[in-house]
Amino acid sequence: MSVLKFATWIEEAPNWLLKMPEGVQKFLFQLYQTFIHADRWKLFLNGLKITIIVTIGALILGIIIGLILAIIRTAYESITVGKKPIILRLLNTFTLIYITIIRGTPMMVQLLIMGFVIMVPKSDTATLMCGIITLGINSGAYVSEVVRSGLISIPKSQSEAGRSLGFNFYQTMWYVVLPQAIKNILPALGNEMITLLKDTSLVSVIALRDVTKQAQNVQNLTYNALVPYISLAVIYLVMVMGLQKILSMLEKRLRKSDR
Repeated sequence: MSVLKFATWIEEAPNWLLKMPEGVQKFLFQLYQTFIHADRWKLFLNGLKITIIVTIGALILGIIIGLILAIIRTAYESITVGKKPIILRLLNTFTLIYITIIRGTPMMVQLLIMGFVIMVPKSDTATLMCGIITLGINSGAYVSEVVRSGLISIPKSQSEAGRSLGFNFYQTMWYVVLPQAIKNILPALGNEMITLLKDTSLVSVIALRDVTKQAQNVQNLTYNALVPYISLAVIYLVMVMGLQKILSMLEKRLRKSDR
């Protein structure tokens, strides 16, 4: 913290502030530096928008990928008699390799490879897409296992009932099995959503100006790490608590539909 800036700020401060302990005055000055001076609160706001966009985009992509992979694996495992189609075997092999690689390598390494080796974005929009795609691909591997566990938890009699109505395997999966499985996997899926939200903090390694990157920028400007990073933690905590509240309401809504 700049002693000269602090001294100037104190000179211009109102009398009630001067009566406070020196430690409180310094903390308030750090708050002023972090949020008020030069409208730095706008940096956090802009970063928060990027964080939310990345979270929503990656979540949608991850759910789509996870559903497809889960259905492929479930279809492969459901064939217990006779020879399995070559296409299904190839898709299942690809799925297993995909899940193994994604779950076996760190998220940051995946971001570095995607951002500096594969995509190498040249603009802010391209960097944003790089972050969404990378996190979505990563999330898809975990979502696929969550969804698959829900699919296999549904009794086989439900699938047989769907087939007796004239549905094929995929229609039975979509209209009969999957709606019931969602109720079972919602807590685990919600946990994956929360993890994904917190993992967005890693996109700063590819120079995406999310809320974490903006907190780092403010810290570099103020030479003060306490307030920017504590504020960053509070921002993530509030977002996670909000998401938990939404998921809790959704779970209660689904439980009521069972009665």
